[in-house]
Amino acid sequence: MQTINTDNIRTEFSTSADENIRSMKKQIRIEENFDILTREIIIGGKKAGFFFIDGFVQEDMIEKLMQFFYSLKPEDLSDVDSFLEKGMPYTEVNKITKQSDALTAFFSGVTVCFIDGFSECLSLDCRTYPMRSVTEPWKDKVLRGSRDGFVETLVLNAALLRRRIRDPQLSLELMGVGTRSRSDVAVCYMEDKVDKKLLDSIKRRIQAIRVEALTMNIESLAECLYEHKWINPFPKFKYSERPDTAAAAVLDGNIVIMVDNSPAVMIVPTSIFDIIEEADDYNFAPVIGTYLRISRFLLTLVTMLLTPTWLLLIDNPQWLPEWMMFITVSDEITVPVFFQLLLLELSIDGLKLAAVNTPTLLSTPLSVVAGIVVGEYAVSSGWFNAESMLYMAVVSVGTYSQASFEMGYAMKFMRIILLCLTAAFNLAGYIAGILLIAATIAFNRTMTGCSYIYPLIPFDKKMLKRKLLRVRLPHGNEK
Repeated sequence: MQTINTDNIRTEFSTSADENIRSMKKQIRIEENFDILTREIIIGGKKAGFFFIDGFVQEDMIEKLMQFFYSLKPEDLSDVDSFLEKGMPYTEVNKITKQSDALTAFFSGVTVCFIDGFSECLSLDCRTYPMRSVTEPWKDKVLRGSRDGFVETLVLNAALLRRRIRDPQLSLELMGVGTRSRSDVAVCYMEDKVDKKLLDSIKRRIQAIRVEALTMNIESLAECLYEHKWINPFPKFKYSERPDTAAAAVLDGNIVIMVDNSPAVMIVPTSIFDIIEEADDYNFAPVIGTYLRISRFLLTLVTMLLTPTWLLLIDNPQWLPEWMMFITVSDEITVPVFFQLLLLELSIDGLKLAAVNTPTLLSTPLSVVAGIVVGEYAVSSGWFNAESMLYMAVVSVGTYSQASFEMGYAMKFMRIILLCLTAAFNLAGYIAGILLIAATIAFNRTMTGCSYIYPLIPFDKKMLKRKLLRVRLPHGNEK
């Protein structure tokens, strides 16, 4: 855990329990905080003071410990080592020699204890955090496979990962970030598979972060770790709320970063193929998994290119063969198609925001109203043509074919730029837009500086086959 470096905090503890208790009460401002509890008792003829945070402490465990402490004799408290050996039945207990470390542990939910004659503080990790159940994530839905998901408690997330990888090479290093929040950050990797240079680089970057708090948890950490400009919209990291995806990434030699209070984990390094790939591809036979993966790739391309390509073709109907004339607009166009598509792009985002902020009981009626009433009357009133509504509906459905929010909005931004260039410069603009999208993807860099389109550049035939097709790997080491 990260320690507190505050000038007005005394470095060492006194051997007097009264002095340590008074100092602790002053530092934690006990009079101004209703949820901070203290208990002063006599154990083995010596005064002891305990400090708890209500809501973090397991009351039944503390009650059992207190009953045991009352039975101690003076010889059990001759020194701190003797006390830990004979007078402390609990396993998760540590000695703390610095007051700053004691404050950090205390505000993390650990119970701290001062005993007269001991120049150390004892920390009893019998905390518990408010948490929800490890149910299936609402965004990362599972077709077949485990239906548990990460939650906001770091210890429980580590247990979900450890449950899947029962290997001594699995390492979960804990660090602290934020001078005020002191958020716990865990770096998870396989010791015998991870890229040591990448691992050292990530740990140095985390340790070098100087912020007050990770306000938005995993996203705040991502912005602190990635030092380059964020003008490129394509995601630099892969996020997942599924323990099976995280475990597979770790077994592949990747690094998984967890942040306390965040149900999502960050996977690095990440290429565009990693972001589009999903664990469900491996929950089915290779043929079905390959079909699902290729379908996802094709839908990603369709989502980005469908409406700009359609706009180009209806602006140049002479290019269309007779059998494709049905794609042109059949009714009268009152609003230019280009503006129709831009308005529909904005409207879809408006519906998304409305769905997020609508109570669950009303979300279905809202969808019905938006889909039937708004859509029907928008066409009949002349604002939109039926063809524009159709193609934007296909684009909206295609956006949800992959789980990454960041990738969905990156494709949306690229689609709008391509639409604008096509409307302004016709075929030349369309070609320029395609080249711009290709350059944006190719020249994007991951946090590690690696190629975003690996294994295309640098070319790796074996890895490319694995990314495009769902193949069975040697030793069952599949992602």
